[in-house]
Amino acid sequence: MELMNLRFAWPGDAHDCLDIAALRVQSGETVFVHGPSGCGKSTLLSLLAGVLLPQAGRVALLGTNWAELRPAARDRQRVDHVGYIFQQFNLLPYLTALDNVLLPCRFSAPRRDAARRQAGSLHAAAEHWLAGMGLDASVWQRPAHTLSVGQQQRVAAARALVGGPSLIIADEPTSSLDEDRRDAFLDLLLSACSTASSALVLVSHDRRIAGRFDRQLSLPEINRAAQGAGALA
Repeated sequence: MELMNLRFAWPGDAHDCLDIAALRVQSGETVFVHGPSGCGKSTLLSLLAGVLLPQAGRVALLGTNWAELRPAARDRQRVDHVGYIFQQFNLLPYLTALDNVLLPCRFSAPRRDAARRQAGSLHAAAEHWLAGMGLDASVWQRPAHTLSVGQQQRVAAARALVGGPSLIIADEPTSSLDEDRRDAFLDLLLSACSTASSALVLVSHDRRIAGRFDRQLSLPEINRAAQGAGALA
């Protein structure tokens, strides 16, 4: 993942909310990005994943600039190479836990093929990651809306990891968990990323977990737009 001279402003805003000179994430690296609520952490993740495009600069995944792709090609690149753990999980409530995990493989041939190579079949791959996230087999066939918040969080992580995408993006994935469940979830997530050799970019305002990561970044410190706003204030 490479970001160079990024500038982004929301439509109608007179000033940039993000202005970052450079950010690189190496294969297999785990990066913790922290900052207060409202500082642009979720916006940065959306830019890294090609969900948003900057007004200036380059954001590239595996050497491909998101801005140079048509929308359909960006969608393909994202589902092939990015696993996204959303803050609100974004599971399909009427699908079972197992079917939610399989969704990326339904849309991505590379992840489908990788899952089959790794586990022998798609269902075996989904079961592997659900078990790896500490979910008992008794919940695998339950609709997502019947699961607890903690269970849904782990299903979302399993969905992001299935098929071994190059980059895992996690937006406040422990915000709904108590301390014990938070630590257990991080154990599972970091171990799974290591097993799959996936890079991980996780954002949170909870700096107590920062020491678990290879690298820590303060978004306000690397965001020149925030520094300029502070100077003006």
